[in-house]
Amino acid sequence: MRNKLVLILLYVFVDVLGFSLILPLLPYYATSFGASSTVVGLLLAANAVTQFVGAPLLGRLSDRYGRRPLLLVSLMGTVAAFLMLGLAKSLWMLFLSRIVDGLLGGNISLAQAYITDITSDRDRARGLGFIGAAFGFGFIFGPAIGGTLAAHGNYALPALLAAGLSAINLVGIWLWLPESLPPAKRTQMAQSPGTAITARALWAALRRPCVGPLLNLRLFFGLAFTMFQTVFAIFAQKRLGYDAQATSYVLTYVGILVVAVQGFGIALLTRRLSDKQLIFGGSIALSLSLLAWAFTPSLWVLLIVLAPIALSGGVLGVVSNSALTKSVQPEEYGGTLGLSSALDSLTRVVSPIVGGFLIDRVGAGGPGILGTLLMAGLALFAWRRILFVPDLSCPAPDSLPRP
Repeated sequence: MRNKLVLILLYVFVDVLGFSLILPLLPYYATSFGASSTVVGLLLAANAVTQFVGAPLLGRLSDRYGRRPLLLVSLMGTVAAFLMLGLAKSLWMLFLSRIVDGLLGGNISLAQAYITDITSDRDRARGLGFIGAAFGFGFIFGPAIGGTLAAHGNYALPALLAAGLSAINLVGIWLWLPESLPPAKRTQMAQSPGTAITARALWAALRRPCVGPLLNLRLFFGLAFTMFQTVFAIFAQKRLGYDAQATSYVLTYVGILVVAVQGFGIALLTRRLSDKQLIFGGSIALSLSLLAWAFTPSLWVLLIVLAPIALSGGVLGVVSNSALTKSVQPEEYGGTLGLSSALDSLTRVVSPIVGGFLIDRVGAGGPGILGTLLMAGLALFAWRRILFVPDLSCPAPDSLPRP
């Protein structure tokens, strides 16, 4: 298991490194083709909307046909998308790149399903936390490298480098990563109602009493935390006067925090507290942290405030997915994590629009205030629907009444 874990974590690191090379630069890249702020928002939303459709389908298909084939398909899409981005000569090519990446780019949710296959319930949160740490390592180096390469407005170079890194990842998965689902298990999953690839089956999963509260948690946590992430560059520009390069360096610091939290902090916390306790405590901590962020007056205060935001956000992101995998049957891991990823994508459509509107109408602190209210409400929801529920697990799919 250890070799598989190392390989999949290395895959996540390289994948995120490529993604984070271009992420902070994409709005500036679109502006170089004459895009307005509204068009930039639509560009970011296009990727999220298509991922909302693609991620659950990739997850369900991986339950039936295995994680490795779907990882390879997803990476092929990522390579193609970054090549389009690097070779773009017009704005429509940027949109096409983001759409292709959204439909086929369910890399992280597939990696989470792979980790779920090879870990026990006891070690699940720790394993998913390692994915978060690999994600953080990617964000330590990616934004800084991308910002340096694009210092003179050469936004194509980071995109082409990202395509090269994704191609290396594709070859590595092809040569070295073994399948986590043996053929007999895939056959069993293909015959299970829990892996049906229909909108009706996905809606039925949302209505199940064990899964519904946790997916609601993912949705509202995602709205608050994604708003912080997606408008952070605008916040830094409006409140602190930072440009793209300076913002990339602050995001590198955030990457270091994420590694510390998810590589070490979550392992310590999950030994002492249950998933439900961490969900409730993380909701309260994130609510207070976002309130402090809303009123941050300077760089040094911001660096201090980012620590509890990274801690509480990292804990909620990992532990909520860990609880989701424990609430369903093994044949539903990929589809359920795909649903979680789809909700994350939905928040990436809504949150940038709402956050940008609040900054324009209320000021730079507006997104932090709304995020505080959302997380305070979520803490109350967790208190009533999650913390004191004795068992969050579901019956097997074939024992459920048909919707």
